[in-house]
Amino acid sequence: MITSTRRWLRRNRTNFAIGAGVLGAGYLAGQYVLGKVSEARQRMSDERIAKENLRRRFEQNQEDCTFTVLAILPTATENILDAIPVEQILDELQKHKAERLARSVGPSEIASSAPPSVTDDDGKSLTSFQSESYVHASQMEGQAESSEGGAEATPQPTPQPSPKPKKSKAQLWNEMKISSISRAFTLLYTLSLLTLLTRIQLNLLGRRNYLASVVSLASPPTQESKISLENHDDDNFEHAYGNDFETNRRYLSLSWWLLHRGCIELMHKVTAAVKEVFGSVNPREEITLEKLSELTLEVRKKIEGATEEERRSCKWLRYLLPSQDQEDYVLQESGMTNASSAPASPSLRRLIDETSDLIDSPSFTHVLTLLLDSAFSHLIDTKISQLSYKIPPTSASPARIQEIVGADAKAKVANSLAVFCRQAHSIGSGANNEYLAAIEQVRDLEAFAAVVYSSNFEFETPDGGSTEAGGASRPMTAAGWDSQVGSVRTSFAGTGLESQVGSVRTSFAGADSGFESAWGKALAKEDVKKV
Repeated sequence: MITSTRRWLRRNRTNFAIGAGVLGAGYLAGQYVLGKVSEARQRMSDERIAKENLRRRFEQNQEDCTFTVLAILPTATENILDAIPVEQILDELQKHKAERLARSVGPSEIASSAPPSVTDDDGKSLTSFQSESYVHASQMEGQAESSEGGAEATPQPTPQPSPKPKKSKAQLWNEMKISSISRAFTLLYTLSLLTLLTRIQLNLLGRRNYLASVVSLASPPTQESKISLENHDDDNFEHAYGNDFETNRRYLSLSWWLLHRGCIELMHKVTAAVKEVFGSVNPREEITLEKLSELTLEVRKKIEGATEEERRSCKWLRYLLPSQDQEDYVLQESGMTNASSAPASPSLRRLIDETSDLIDSPSFTHVLTLLLDSAFSHLIDTKISQLSYKIPPTSASPARIQEIVGADAKAKVANSLAVFCRQAHSIGSGANNEYLAAIEQVRDLEAFAAVVYSSNFEFETPDGGSTEAGGASRPMTAAGWDSQVGSVRTSFAGTGLESQVGSVRTSFAGADSGFESAWGKALAKEDVKKV
């Protein structure tokens, strides 16, 4: 029995070996498949968490942009209001009116009863300016101090060798017209540019911080000693990503240029365009809302460009950032550095250079045009039409209001000037700013922010420099870095912003720009995975 069993096993040992091999291979294959399924599930879970984390960070970043604009906008508003003192012109017009009344009636009659001339055209126009409290607080204080100083002065007048010639009423009304419109338009341009600049700055810093957190989590743990040494050299991991608090502060302080210098330069350009377009318009003239819209569009064409090609060639960088030789001056004026401070670090220089490239890109001009369209539409088609032309709001789009109910409605230019004056303070308000709310309704603004947040990963190397051989030491290899960059791009692919980003890319398909090229590289892997 035992002998026959051995012979049977010997005869079938080949079959047993094959069967054992098959079973072993099947077991190993099953374990491999189960491992891959578990790995895929873990990867999907990690990607879902990464996408949600990225979405949350991105949305929080955009909210921070809104609060930042509201916080610093009053500084630019203060400078523009001081540079275009409409209230002083109004004061001169009131003096003219008082002198005219004094010549037409006696002093006793003025004190006892209201003069009939109050109902004339000039009286109505001035009344429209006085009907709302829009006079700037600092200017009211200045007027009060000057009046008190005049009252307390000694009765001996100081002779004036060359007094300024007194302006006529027509000249004052013309100045009022140009100043009121220029101030409102300048604030619209400043608000739009400040919104875009803030989005660029905070999204660049947000991108760098997000990449730093992703790579920090993905980097292998190192054996740390109990003694912690700080490294402030250029190869420091956190400093290379812009997590250096001092670098971020200096970078954000560059907005000082727009708030104090750029807005004034922009004001001169806007004022020149307003003079050229509105110079021949009589303040007593009645015009339709359509005519006012056409004049406003002519002003915008002279500032931004009349054609698509001219708008692309229009450079806004000089209003937003200082030139390189003035950067130290801006940092000193903003309180970030002093005369003996060290020059800009390489990390700060990279941030400034990338910001400049973004501002000079066609996408920036495209999005800025859309923001200005929304802001000017809210001013002319909503506020001016309702407050000056008494056109009631409708459910249709603002651009069609006059076509529906107010095509023939007319109003005096002087009445519209009063609305321009009051709306200037609303445009520059740091709280409940409806113009900023209208601007942020433009979908391409969020898409532009998404482009900034998700592009140029390849330039964010851990050492903040070149990836070529011989560079500074870094905490992970180039292959490991590329892997982490790919995971970040994949995470961004599922955040729901692809369609908005696509609209920006489609608008400038084929444009010869390094910015669009970088964006194409950033989404190359993502497109392959979707296919």
